[in-house]
Amino acid sequence: MPVYFYLVLFFVAGMILLFIYISSSAKSRSSVELYMEALKNENCGRLKEALILYENAFEEAKKVRMNNSFKSKIAEKLRVLHTVIEYNQSLAIRKTSE
Repeated sequence: MPVYFYLVLFFVAGMILLFIYISSSAKSRSSVELYMEALKNENCGRLKEALILYENAFEEAKKVRMNNSFKSKIAEKLRVLHTVIEYNQSLAIRKTSE
């Protein structure tokens, strides 16, 4: 077979691998975008919306198999938000009972 055939085959294989890499990195950006949006909601006081977005970001990070430090950061935020929401609910119950 001619040499140019192998060159074209190598080029096509490289393009396919590049496409796969770009599509997987686009998914990882979506988990980062979800994290950023959840952080904005948390700062604005919309804790339940932030909780949902953090959970979605955690699931996306697990799908893409991102680094563990990012997933642990999201997991820590989830634990803190659950605690804060429970605390706010217990305060609301105490205020209504008094």
